[in-house]
Amino acid sequence: MQTWDKRLITTSRGTFEVFIKGRGKPLCVTHHYSEFNETGDYFAETFTSGHQVILVNLREAGASEKAREPYQLSMLDTIFDLEAIRDSLGFKKWGYAGHSTGGMLGVLYGIYHSDSLLFSIITGAAAREYMTFSKDCIYNPEHPNYQIMQEYMETLKQSGLSEAERKRISAKRTKLSLVQPEKHDQYFSLPIHKRMCGVRLNYFSRELHVFDVTRKLKFITAPALILCGRHDVQCPVSYSIEMVEEIPYAQLAIFEESNHYPFLEEKELFCEVVVRFTEQVTGLCQN
Repeated sequence: MQTWDKRLITTSRGTFEVFIKGRGKPLCVTHHYSEFNETGDYFAETFTSGHQVILVNLREAGASEKAREPYQLSMLDTIFDLEAIRDSLGFKKWGYAGHSTGGMLGVLYGIYHSDSLLFSIITGAAAREYMTFSKDCIYNPEHPNYQIMQEYMETLKQSGLSEAERKRISAKRTKLSLVQPEKHDQYFSLPIHKRMCGVRLNYFSRELHVFDVTRKLKFITAPALILCGRHDVQCPVSYSIEMVEEIPYAQLAIFEESNHYPFLEEKELFCEVVVRFTEQVTGLCQN
């Protein structure tokens, strides 16, 4: 598998590490607390056949700029960093695609900078805190797998964890979010390896409790595609339905045989939906 091209981008807000792959119109992909490298990312890989994908390591992740102030790790400040990267790369507009907390960033991006977006693709995400009011969420204490998920997350934050142990725990954690956990190795068969950025995750865990932008969804003017697995235990499908009802130019696709990873669990259908949407709104993608 072709590796991703690493670049350091100097911006008005500091230097950021990005990884680039694919050809076509530019598409930004990131996740709020993942740390990427040249092996790429499963979600980002989905788009490389039709776009030039810019996979971004956010502040404190990889070789990207450090946070001089705590607020620089916030979701809103992260959007300003992405805008600075777009500007430095010379793109008047680009697409944005995000999964999970990356999708939450996509919601904020659309609210505050729709004028910079060709479109956004938001997968398995929410526009507000998703744990407290949904027993279907694995981060809700009443969910049967709540405790084991918490244990896995805390273990993965440890800096001294061996690579073998990190891989083992990460696989166990991911299996909790698959409709067919026995297919984990089949889904995650590529030589892709990434880490969790602990300092970003810790900040997010606090910020999430006051996160709610549902009343601002009407300000998203760029076309948006909202995608979610019917059985998503991280950001339950009700939150995707809520978003599409409030975003003016949004489309919704629910994947009936998927949990939190429809781009792997129903890969062909996921790609078909994405290509149909991007061709419809921009005419940029090719089959």
